[in-house]
Amino acid sequence: MTNVIAINGSPRKTWNTATLLEHALKGAASEGAETELVHLYDLDFKGCTSCFSCKLKGGKSYGRCTLNDDLTPVLETIRDADALILGSPIYVGTATGEMRSFLERLVFPYLVYDPGRSSLFPKKIPTGFIYTMGVDEHRLTEMGYESQFRLTGMLLERIFGSSEWLTVTDTLQFDDYAKYVSSAFDPAAKAQRRQEVFPEDCKKAFALGKRLGHTG
Repeated sequence: MTNVIAINGSPRKTWNTATLLEHALKGAASEGAETELVHLYDLDFKGCTSCFSCKLKGGKSYGRCTLNDDLTPVLETIRDADALILGSPIYVGTATGEMRSFLERLVFPYLVYDPGRSSLFPKKIPTGFIYTMGVDEHRLTEMGYESQFRLTGMLLERIFGSSEWLTVTDTLQFDDYAKYVSSAFDPAAKAQRRQEVFPEDCKKAFALGKRLGHTG
């Protein structure tokens, strides 16, 4: 049976990113896949420490991260997965710190320092990345976010196989905008988009998960 793992890089477990990941996993489950959702902010871990044990010739940790913390069993689970779905909001122009640290630990041990930058991951699996952000489509382009998405997609494709991403823009950040300094946003427009557009985004996430659950 296909095993699909989703990684939530948001500190919120019930908001935009987590909701979309849950829909993606429902899509995978509709294809008969077993699914699991991991919340990174529940884990005590750190990013790569540049020890290079994963690159040491003949080393016992060659191709694997030598750090032992809460992320270690998650990395082992992913090694046996048939598909991987990542999700993160955009914080200060990029994915969250937890997601970036996770990617360092996930990708670097499998990346071989050879001319072809080959991969030590034991098989080819499809991957997907769901990005959520408060900015609209115009600001997304203006701020050059697509270049980051392409770079991450390229890395995931190189290490694991095929990769795709879904961008969900102009998201609702909190229920009551009147409680926060947030005059840059139109609360009524945000609420309307949440009601009318976000359900369509959830359908797109479901379709992404369905594709990965079918091809994993």
